[in-house]
Amino acid sequence: MAVIQVERKPLTFAERTYIPQIIEGLWITIKHFFQPTVTLQYPEQRPEIPKGYRGVPTLVKDPNGREKCVSCQLCEFVCPPKAIRITPGELSESSDNAHVEKGPQAFDIDMLRCIYCGLCQEVCPEEAIFLQNTFSMSGYTRAEMVNNKAKLYELGGTLPDEHLKWDKKKTAEEHGNAH
Repeated sequence: MAVIQVERKPLTFAERTYIPQIIEGLWITIKHFFQPTVTLQYPEQRPEIPKGYRGVPTLVKDPNGREKCVSCQLCEFVCPPKAIRITPGELSESSDNAHVEKGPQAFDIDMLRCIYCGLCQEVCPEEAIFLQNTFSMSGYTRAEMVNNKAKLYELGGTLPDEHLKWDKKKTAEEHGNAH
């Protein structure tokens, strides 16, 4: 095997002392020193959240304050890191919502496992789970980072519902008596 030797040009005196490189570095530092700052004073100033941002998953209620979740468990099934745990529960016969399939007895989302993919929101047939614009969640323990059903509804609030599936349909008899 032949060895190829490459000739290097000799360094000048300035290059051997590194003075041009030091001056160039100082010039960049001085130039940035006089430019306007771009630091965001968080948490007093918040960054602008882009459209379509996927933040914290939450549960929402309909405008009448009723739970929209029917414990179909599709979000739990589709969640890649298995961060969602649902315990289905039956609705009592005396409940105003007895005509609906069922409701969640427990609904937990482990925010330490959640990867904010948005699959839970996409798969929900009842539009009960939404990703909010919240981007900073913190806690002192692992248990604080598991959002239970009450916390999820507190974070989610209410959203308009065009389906009105929770309202009982009027029978022909009731409809005839109304006129």
